[in-house]
Amino acid sequence: MLVARFSLLGEHGAAWFVIAVAARRWDAARTVALAYAANQLVKLIVRRRRPAIEGRLTSTLSDLSYPSAHAATSVAGARRLSETLPAAPLWALAAALAGSRLYLRVHHPTDTLAGVALGGAVAELTR
Repeated sequence: MLVARFSLLGEHGAAWFVIAVAARRWDAARTVALAYAANQLVKLIVRRRRPAIEGRLTSTLSDLSYPSAHAATSVAGARRLSETLPAAPLWALAAALAGSRLYLRVHHPTDTLAGVALGGAVAELTR
């Protein structure tokens, strides 16, 4: 499935690391890494399960759902990278990656909203 393949670009913030390295924005790469780490910490504390496996359109590495790492790393990456790169394509990619997880039914909507908030907070705190 095309959406599942596209969504793989967001695993562990991979797409954002590639863009940050290509742009020589080490600060943005650090922000994405911190957003991912913060996300994983929250997941371990909250331990919310993903939607029922029968409805999912792709597999996941973990059954922990809250918050969405795709959303957190995407917002953190887009926020920091848009300081020096064109914002529109970065935010379009961020929205598509975060939204892909809802489409694939591996997150509840509140997982994605929490990921957006977390990624935004990390981006602001690391400025």
